[in-house]
Amino acid sequence: MSNILEVKNIEKYYGNKSNLTKAIDNISFNVQDGEFVGIMGASGSGKTTLLNCISTIDKVTSGHILINKEDITKLKHNKLNKFRREELGFIFQDFNLLDTLTAYENIALALTIQKVKPKEIEKRVEEIAQKLNISAILEKYPYQVSGGQKQRIASARAIITNPKIVLADEPTGALDSKSARQLLESFEYLNEKLNTTFLVVTHDAFTASYADRIIFIKDGKIFTEIIKGDSSRKEFFEKIIEVQTLLGGDLNDVI
Repeated sequence: MSNILEVKNIEKYYGNKSNLTKAIDNISFNVQDGEFVGIMGASGSGKTTLLNCISTIDKVTSGHILINKEDITKLKHNKLNKFRREELGFIFQDFNLLDTLTAYENIALALTIQKVKPKEIEKRVEEIAQKLNISAILEKYPYQVSGGQKQRIASARAIITNPKIVLADEPTGALDSKSARQLLESFEYLNEKLNTTFLVVTHDAFTASYADRIIFIKDGKIFTEIIKGDSSRKEFFEKIIEVQTLLGGDLNDVI
């Protein structure tokens, strides 16, 4: 397998010389094509900053991030916008759907921007909607559907462009347990059947248990990582809880 994501010795500082905070401290890791990787850590550990740098929302102070061999730390302005639009998929805790557009229009928007032909857009939206079990709500607006349905619409929007990697920030954070499970089963399906690569930041051990591998961050550094391997999801969940205990996270960071 080839590496879709290569993070090389990145550091991120905030503030000025008199009040400098090191949010990321020399982090390096790779994510392979088709892998499902989780990033975990207590609040303030640097995991969201790390995701923001990978997603091009923020810039590293030093080091390099390569996505599909392209060094995104060197991209600027239009090239960066084009790369973000065409190569990355995003799923956020608060959905980020446009209320004035139907589910179909929200999903299709990225393809419309890329000037894909209407018939091709229709075909691709219908295919992904079927896979995520949202075909029946394509003509509804976000305010007319549940939180779990909104997040599946957002997931369809994220992968409709066939991105190299999907980046998710606390994707189950606003969902009830049933909706969270349905969403994670959708991720699992997309990962296994469509070979979609996922990098998911989460506090939640249940969410993380769907991943192949978990990278734990503490004080801006990689603390450890664990690999699911042949373990059942329940066994992997228990391993995650054990590491969270070692990290010293409070109960809210674990459940």
